Amino acid sequence: MQTDKRKALREGTLTPLIAATLIGISQVIFIENAVSGLIILIAIMLSSVSIGIIALLSAFIAALIGRFGGAEKTIVNQGLLSYNSVLAGIALALNLDGDMRWIIALGGAAVAALFTAAMMHMLRNTTIPVMTFPYIVLTWFLLLASYRLEAFKLNPDLLPQDLSHWKLHAGGSMDWFHGLVNGIGQVYFQDNVWSGILIFIGVLWAGWRLGLYAVIGTIVAWLAAYGLGAEVSLLNAGLYGYNAVLTILAVAAVFDAKSRFAPWAGIIAAILTVPVTASLDSWLLPYGLPTLTMPFVLCTWLFLAARKVLPKL
Repeated sequence: MQTDKRKALREGTLTPLIAATLIGISQVIFIENAVSGLIILIAIMLSSVSIGIIALLSAFIAALIGRFGGAEKTIVNQGLLSYNSVLAGIALALNLDGDMRWIIALGGAAVAALFTAAMMHMLRNTTIPVMTFPYIVLTWFLLLASYRLEAFKLNPDLLPQDLSHWKLHAGGSMDWFHGLVNGIGQVYFQDNVWSGILIFIGVLWAGWRLGLYAVIGTIVAWLAAYGLGAEVSLLNAGLYGYNAVLTILAVAAVFDAKSRFAPWAGIIAAILTVPVTASLDSWLLPYGLPTLTMPFVLCTWLFLAARKVLPKL
Protein backbone atom coordinates (compact mmCIF):
# COMPACT_ATOMS: atom_id res chain seq x y z
CA MET A 1 0.00 0.00 0.00
CA GLN A 2 2.81 2.40 0.92
CA THR A 3 4.56 1.55 -2.37
CA ASP A 4 1.38 2.32 -4.34
CA LYS A 5 1.07 5.69 -2.58
CA ARG A 6 4.66 6.56 -3.40
CA LYS A 7 4.14 5.56 -7.04
CA ALA A 8 0.99 7.65 -7.31
CA LEU A 9 2.75 10.64 -5.75
CA ARG A 10 5.72 10.25 -8.05
CA GLU A 11 3.57 9.94 -11.19
CA GLY A 12 1.30 12.74 -10.07
CA THR A 13 4.31 15.05 -9.76
CA LEU A 14 6.40 13.97 -12.73
CA THR A 15 3.71 13.86 -15.42
CA PRO A 16 2.65 17.52 -15.01
CA LEU A 17 6.33 18.51 -14.73
CA ILE A 18 7.18 16.81 -18.02
CA ALA A 19 4.20 18.50 -19.71
CA ALA A 20 5.15 21.86 -18.16
CA THR A 21 8.72 21.38 -19.38
CA LEU A 22 7.63 20.83 -22.99
CA ILE A 23 5.11 23.68 -22.79
CA GLY A 24 7.90 25.90 -21.45
CA ILE A 25 9.76 25.27 -24.71
CA SER A 26 6.72 26.05 -26.88
CA GLN A 27 5.80 29.11 -24.78
CA VAL A 28 8.85 30.91 -26.24
CA ILE A 29 6.66 31.43 -29.31
CA PHE A 30 3.40 31.96 -27.35
CA ILE A 31 2.18 28.36 -27.64
CA GLU A 32 0.78 26.38 -24.73
CA ASN A 33 1.02 22.91 -26.22
CA ALA A 34 3.22 20.02 -25.10
CA VAL A 35 3.19 18.37 -28.55
CA SER A 36 4.34 21.60 -30.16
CA GLY A 37 7.06 21.81 -27.51
CA LEU A 38 8.21 18.27 -28.35
CA ILE A 39 8.30 19.04 -32.09
CA ILE A 40 10.32 22.19 -31.44
CA LEU A 41 12.69 20.29 -29.14
CA ILE A 42 13.29 17.75 -31.93
CA ALA A 43 13.94 20.66 -34.31
CA ILE A 44 16.61 22.05 -31.97
CA MET A 45 18.21 18.62 -31.51
CA LEU A 46 18.25 18.15 -35.28
CA SER A 47 20.70 21.06 -35.39
CA SER A 48 22.55 20.31 -32.13
CA VAL A 49 21.83 17.54 -29.62
CA SER A 50 23.76 19.32 -26.86
CA ILE A 51 21.81 22.57 -27.32
CA GLY A 52 18.57 20.55 -27.35
CA ILE A 53 19.52 18.95 -24.03
CA ILE A 54 20.30 22.41 -22.60
CA ALA A 55 16.87 23.66 -23.75
CA LEU A 56 15.13 20.67 -22.17
CA LEU A 57 17.04 20.88 -18.87
CA SER A 58 16.55 24.67 -18.71
CA ALA A 59 12.78 24.29 -19.05
CA PHE A 60 12.76 21.47 -16.49
CA ILE A 61 14.82 23.47 -13.97
CA ALA A 62 12.43 26.42 -14.27
CA ALA A 63 9.40 24.16 -13.85
CA LEU A 64 10.99 22.62 -10.75
CA ILE A 65 11.70 26.05 -9.28
CA GLY A 66 8.10 27.06 -9.91
CA ARG A 67 6.65 23.86 -8.50
CA PHE A 68 8.74 23.67 -5.33
CA GLY A 69 8.92 27.45 -4.95
CA GLY A 70 5.17 27.54 -4.44
CA ALA A 71 4.14 29.34 -7.63
CA GLU A 72 0.56 29.04 -8.80
CA LYS A 73 0.08 25.76 -10.66
CA THR A 74 -1.43 27.57 -13.63
CA ILE A 75 1.71 29.69 -14.08
CA VAL A 76 3.96 26.62 -13.92
CA ASN A 77 1.78 24.42 -16.13
CA GLN A 78 1.47 27.12 -18.79
CA GLY A 79 5.25 27.38 -19.01
CA LEU A 80 5.21 31.04 -18.05
CA LEU A 81 8.19 30.64 -15.72
CA SER A 82 10.14 28.47 -18.16
CA TYR A 83 10.39 30.17 -21.55
CA ASN A 84 12.93 32.79 -20.44
CA SER A 85 15.00 29.98 -18.92
CA VAL A 86 14.94 28.07 -22.21
CA LEU A 87 16.19 31.09 -24.13
CA ALA A 88 18.80 31.98 -21.49
CA GLY A 89 20.16 28.43 -21.46
CA ILE A 90 20.45 28.29 -25.26
CA ALA A 91 21.87 31.82 -25.60
CA LEU A 92 24.55 31.29 -22.95
CA ALA A 93 25.54 27.88 -24.30
CA LEU A 94 25.94 29.34 -27.81
CA ASN A 95 27.59 32.65 -26.94
CA LEU A 96 30.05 31.45 -24.32
CA ASP A 97 33.03 29.19 -24.85
CA GLY A 98 34.91 26.65 -22.74
CA ASP A 99 33.84 23.75 -20.55
CA MET A 100 32.18 25.96 -17.95
CA ARG A 101 29.60 27.28 -20.42
CA TRP A 102 27.26 24.33 -19.82
CA ILE A 103 27.19 24.92 -16.07
CA ILE A 104 26.81 28.67 -16.57
CA ALA A 105 23.99 28.06 -19.06
CA LEU A 106 22.00 25.92 -16.62
CA GLY A 107 22.75 28.28 -13.73
CA GLY A 108 21.58 31.17 -15.90
CA ALA A 109 18.40 29.25 -16.70
CA ALA A 110 17.68 28.95 -12.97
CA VAL A 111 18.28 32.66 -12.38
CA ALA A 112 16.11 33.50 -15.39
CA ALA A 113 13.17 31.76 -13.69
CA LEU A 114 13.67 33.94 -10.59
CA PHE A 115 14.05 37.06 -12.75
CA THR A 116 10.84 36.19 -14.60
CA ALA A 117 8.94 35.74 -11.33
CA ALA A 118 10.25 39.08 -10.05
CA MET A 119 9.26 40.86 -13.27
CA MET A 120 5.79 39.30 -13.17
CA HIS A 121 5.35 40.76 -9.70
CA MET A 122 6.65 44.20 -10.69
CA LEU A 123 4.42 44.42 -13.77
CA ARG A 124 1.33 42.83 -12.24
CA ASN A 125 -0.64 46.09 -12.04
CA THR A 126 0.23 47.25 -15.54
CA THR A 127 -1.18 44.22 -17.42
CA ILE A 128 1.89 44.54 -19.65
CA PRO A 129 3.45 41.06 -20.14
CA VAL A 130 7.03 40.32 -19.12
CA MET A 131 7.94 38.98 -22.56
CA THR A 132 11.60 37.92 -22.93
CA PHE A 133 13.07 40.92 -21.10
CA PRO A 134 14.49 38.85 -18.18
CA TYR A 135 16.50 36.55 -20.41
CA ILE A 136 17.86 39.42 -22.50
CA VAL A 137 19.19 41.42 -19.54
CA LEU A 138 20.52 38.33 -17.77
CA THR A 139 22.31 37.10 -20.91
CA TRP A 140 23.89 40.50 -21.57
CA PHE A 141 25.13 40.74 -17.97
CA LEU A 142 26.66 37.27 -17.97
CA LEU A 143 28.32 37.79 -21.37
CA LEU A 144 29.83 41.07 -20.17
CA ALA A 145 31.14 39.27 -17.09
CA SER A 146 33.61 37.54 -19.44
CA TYR A 147 35.75 40.71 -19.42
CA ARG A 148 36.31 40.45 -15.66
CA LEU A 149 35.84 36.78 -14.73
CA GLU A 150 38.08 34.08 -16.18
CA ALA A 151 35.43 31.34 -15.94
CA PHE A 152 33.26 33.25 -18.43
CA LYS A 153 34.86 32.87 -21.86
CA LEU A 154 33.15 34.81 -24.64
CA ASN A 155 32.63 33.09 -27.98
CA PRO A 156 35.25 34.42 -30.47
CA ASP A 157 32.42 35.39 -32.87
CA LEU A 158 31.32 38.10 -30.42
CA LEU A 159 34.35 40.35 -30.67
CA PRO A 160 33.68 44.04 -29.93
CA GLN A 161 34.03 46.24 -33.02
CA ASP A 162 34.74 49.92 -33.48
CA LEU A 163 31.81 51.67 -35.17
CA SER A 164 34.10 54.28 -36.71
CA HIS A 165 35.69 51.53 -38.84
CA TRP A 166 32.44 49.67 -39.56
CA LYS A 167 31.50 49.12 -43.21
CA LEU A 168 28.18 47.85 -44.51
CA HIS A 169 28.54 44.78 -46.75
CA ALA A 170 25.27 44.82 -48.70
CA GLY A 171 26.42 42.53 -51.54
CA GLY A 172 26.07 38.79 -51.80
CA SER A 173 23.88 36.02 -53.19
CA MET A 174 20.25 36.22 -52.08
CA ASP A 175 18.57 33.06 -50.75
CA TRP A 176 15.03 34.16 -49.95
CA PHE A 177 13.72 30.68 -49.05
CA HIS A 178 16.37 30.03 -46.41
CA GLY A 179 16.00 33.61 -45.20
CA LEU A 180 12.25 33.26 -44.68
CA VAL A 181 12.48 29.85 -43.01
CA ASN A 182 15.39 30.97 -40.82
CA GLY A 183 13.30 33.98 -39.78
CA ILE A 184 11.11 31.49 -37.92
CA GLY A 185 13.91 29.14 -36.84
CA GLN A 186 15.99 31.95 -35.33
CA VAL A 187 13.34 32.37 -32.61
CA TYR A 188 15.21 29.38 -31.11
CA PHE A 189 18.66 30.39 -32.52
CA GLN A 190 18.33 27.89 -35.39
CA ASP A 191 19.77 28.67 -38.84
CA ASN A 192 19.23 25.12 -40.14
CA VAL A 193 16.44 25.14 -42.73
CA TRP A 194 15.04 21.76 -41.61
CA SER A 195 14.98 22.91 -38.01
CA GLY A 196 13.13 26.03 -39.13
CA ILE A 197 10.57 23.95 -41.01
CA LEU A 198 10.02 21.71 -37.98
CA ILE A 199 9.58 24.72 -35.71
CA PHE A 200 6.99 26.06 -38.17
CA ILE A 201 5.21 22.68 -38.04
CA GLY A 202 5.20 22.96 -34.25
CA VAL A 203 3.54 26.37 -34.55
CA LEU A 204 0.99 25.04 -37.07
CA TRP A 205 0.18 22.15 -34.74
CA ALA A 206 -1.05 24.68 -32.19
CA GLY A 207 -3.21 26.51 -34.74
CA TRP A 208 -3.22 27.52 -38.41
CA ARG A 209 -3.78 31.17 -37.46
CA LEU A 210 -0.54 31.30 -35.49
CA GLY A 211 1.25 29.63 -38.39
CA LEU A 212 -0.17 32.18 -40.82
CA TYR A 213 0.96 35.10 -38.68
CA ALA A 214 4.44 33.57 -38.35
CA VAL A 215 4.72 33.38 -42.14
CA ILE A 216 3.43 36.95 -42.58
CA GLY A 217 5.89 38.18 -39.93
CA THR A 218 8.96 36.66 -41.56
CA ILE A 219 7.85 37.83 -45.05
CA VAL A 220 7.15 41.48 -44.14
CA ALA A 221 10.40 41.70 -42.17
CA TRP A 222 12.38 40.23 -45.08
CA LEU A 223 10.79 42.65 -47.55
CA ALA A 224 11.30 45.64 -45.23
CA ALA A 225 14.92 44.77 -44.53
CA TYR A 226 15.63 44.16 -48.22
CA GLY A 227 13.94 47.42 -49.19
CA LEU A 228 15.96 49.33 -46.61
CA GLY A 229 19.25 47.88 -47.88
CA ALA A 230 20.10 45.35 -45.18
CA GLU A 231 23.12 43.06 -45.50
CA VAL A 232 22.29 40.00 -47.58
CA SER A 233 24.13 37.66 -45.20
CA LEU A 234 21.87 38.77 -42.33
CA LEU A 235 18.77 38.41 -44.52
CA ASN A 236 19.76 34.86 -45.48
CA ALA A 237 20.40 33.98 -41.83
CA GLY A 238 16.93 35.19 -40.81
CA LEU A 239 18.35 37.70 -38.34
CA TYR A 240 15.83 40.37 -39.33
CA GLY A 241 12.91 37.93 -39.21
CA TYR A 242 12.63 36.32 -35.80
CA ASN A 243 11.85 39.50 -33.86
CA ALA A 244 9.15 40.33 -36.41
CA VAL A 245 7.63 36.84 -36.06
CA LEU A 246 7.38 37.17 -32.28
CA THR A 247 6.07 40.74 -32.52
CA ILE A 248 3.27 40.04 -34.98
CA LEU A 249 2.15 37.04 -32.93
CA ALA A 250 2.09 39.12 -29.74
CA VAL A 251 0.38 42.22 -31.17
CA ALA A 252 -1.97 40.64 -33.71
CA ALA A 253 -2.95 37.36 -32.08
CA VAL A 254 -2.04 36.86 -28.43
CA PHE A 255 -2.38 39.96 -26.25
CA ASP A 256 -5.70 41.80 -26.20
CA ALA A 257 -5.97 41.57 -30.00
CA LYS A 258 -9.73 42.20 -30.17
CA SER A 259 -9.79 45.12 -32.58
CA ARG A 260 -10.35 44.48 -36.28
CA PHE A 261 -7.22 46.59 -36.85
CA ALA A 262 -5.09 44.28 -34.67
CA PRO A 263 -3.68 42.34 -37.67
CA TRP A 264 -2.59 45.60 -39.32
CA ALA A 265 -1.10 46.83 -36.05
CA GLY A 266 0.79 43.54 -35.86
CA ILE A 267 2.17 43.98 -39.38
CA ILE A 268 3.27 47.56 -38.68
CA ALA A 269 4.90 46.47 -35.41
CA ALA A 270 6.68 43.63 -37.22
CA ILE A 271 8.05 46.05 -39.84
CA LEU A 272 9.18 48.41 -37.07
CA THR A 273 11.40 45.68 -35.63
CA VAL A 274 13.65 45.94 -38.71
CA PRO A 275 15.09 49.44 -38.11
CA VAL A 276 15.04 48.80 -34.35
CA THR A 277 17.12 45.63 -34.92
CA ALA A 278 19.58 47.52 -37.11
CA SER A 279 19.87 50.28 -34.51
CA LEU A 280 20.39 47.92 -31.59
CA ASP A 281 22.96 45.92 -33.59
CA SER A 282 24.97 49.12 -34.04
CA TRP A 283 24.53 50.18 -30.42
CA LEU A 284 25.74 46.81 -29.09
CA LEU A 285 28.55 46.30 -31.60
CA PRO A 286 31.25 48.00 -29.44
CA TYR A 287 30.35 45.62 -26.59
CA GLY A 288 30.30 42.45 -28.68
CA LEU A 289 26.76 41.66 -27.54
CA PRO A 290 24.01 40.01 -29.61
CA THR A 291 20.71 41.86 -30.09
CA LEU A 292 18.65 38.84 -28.98
CA THR A 293 14.90 39.61 -28.80
CA MET A 294 15.11 43.17 -27.50
CA PRO A 295 13.57 44.63 -30.71
CA PHE A 296 10.57 42.36 -30.17
CA VAL A 297 10.22 43.43 -26.54
CA LEU A 298 10.49 47.17 -27.30
CA CYS A 299 8.09 47.13 -30.28
CA THR A 300 5.56 44.89 -28.54
CA TRP A 301 5.58 46.91 -25.33
CA LEU A 302 5.14 50.06 -27.44
CA PHE A 303 2.01 48.77 -29.18
CA LEU A 304 0.48 47.02 -26.16
CA ALA A 305 0.96 50.09 -23.96
CA ALA A 306 -0.42 52.39 -26.68
CA ARG A 307 -3.43 50.07 -26.95
CA LYS A 308 -4.37 50.98 -23.36
CA VAL A 309 -5.04 54.55 -24.58
CA LEU A 310 -5.95 53.68 -28.17
CA PRO A 311 -8.13 50.56 -27.77
CA LYS A 312 -8.91 50.31 -31.49
CA LEU A 313 -5.24 49.86 -32.34
